[in-house]
Amino acid sequence: MKTGRSRDGGVAFAVVIVLVALNLRAFLTSSSPLLESIRIATGIGFHAVALLTVLPMFAMGATSLCGAAVGQRIGARGGVALGLGAIAFACASRYVAGGAAALLWSAALAGAGVGLVQALMPGVVKQAYPARIGVMTGLYSAAIMGGGGLGAMASPWVAHAFGGAQPDWHAGLAIWALLATFALLYWLNMRRMEFTVADAPRQHLSWLRCFASRRAWLLAACFGLINGGYTSLVAWLPHFYAQQGWTAQQGGSVLALMTAAQVIAALAMPAIARSRGRDLRPWLVLTLVAQLAGFCALTFDAPVPAVAIAVVLGFGLGGAFSLCMVLALDHLPDPAQAGALAGFMQGVGFMIAALAPFVTGWVREHTGGFTLAWAYLAVVVVVLLPLMLCFGPRRYAAATAGLFSPKAHRATNTLTALDSSARKA
Repeated sequence: MKTGRSRDGGVAFAVVIVLVALNLRAFLTSSSPLLESIRIATGIGFHAVALLTVLPMFAMGATSLCGAAVGQRIGARGGVALGLGAIAFACASRYVAGGAAALLWSAALAGAGVGLVQALMPGVVKQAYPARIGVMTGLYSAAIMGGGGLGAMASPWVAHAFGGAQPDWHAGLAIWALLATFALLYWLNMRRMEFTVADAPRQHLSWLRCFASRRAWLLAACFGLINGGYTSLVAWLPHFYAQQGWTAQQGGSVLALMTAAQVIAALAMPAIARSRGRDLRPWLVLTLVAQLAGFCALTFDAPVPAVAIAVVLGFGLGGAFSLCMVLALDHLPDPAQAGALAGFMQGVGFMIAALAPFVTGWVREHTGGFTLAWAYLAVVVVVLLPLMLCFGPRRYAAATAGLFSPKAHRATNTLTALDSSARKA
């Protein structure tokens, strides 16, 4: 790894990270507030509507798995640029989309682009900011969530601005091509960085090695189940409130509020957790308890304002997402190896998360309501709670022993020994 004069990538590169991350959810959340207009125009049912979330999430997962290999061939800079280009093209194509097939195709292409970016960025962030990984991972995660809130809030406004009484959902979905294009140009313009990303092929970095690791599978399962709650809410929360007489703008605002809480939690939780040590388990449990409270409030139709439910769910989901990212990166000291593990976690995890909107949509279609869907998500959180106990920092070395190379194992043991000595001191 080559480093420049500075210890980290500086403020300029942090701005680029935020700009790139804003594009990773906006296209996904933009369709939910416009669901009724899309259904009326295309005639698609709830199963097809669920695919607008399921397909991109599945594509994210599949592309994340091979993203590290793509990055080694064309470099992290080229790989991220390719992903942003795919997002921009997919969003732009929605302006002329005439039916469900075109929408689903664009959703899958955008998801593939996101998967490529997400496979490469964690390693880039860890290498660019080795001394501030918690803060910068929180910033990156917060920007991802912020992009989701931006999509939910701005898309219906754009649709009404272009269509008036008849919202132009094409414009509401396609507008995000502009943000992706701007991020792409900004990313390509960052020629002089204070660090150099290690793009050369590395031995023992194939994500295929993760298939033999129990810890990699545990990380992926937890990440996927946690994000299943997020994808289900993105797909159905505005529609849930639309059934109660809310407008598309109001439903989008609730989703945007939830995302605002996600942003704050994603930014704050890693920094707070880091200030108390390396053990993330208490903080992960706290975020899961918040999710459980929110899903129970929805399940039992508790007399709680929608604003409060959105904030509690957003805190739980956003905090858990960013803490999971830090958790994966903490397992290995080498940025490239940690990035490969995080890529596997995201790859398999997003494919697991992709199933949740389909399951909850199927429940909605067969029961006529979302009560059992919210109950299902609450049960998933209950299952996740005891799994958090497995992620003690002193077990990182043993859990990843030999995952990529003997050298990685020795380095992780050294890091754990140093941390143990520091605690005793």
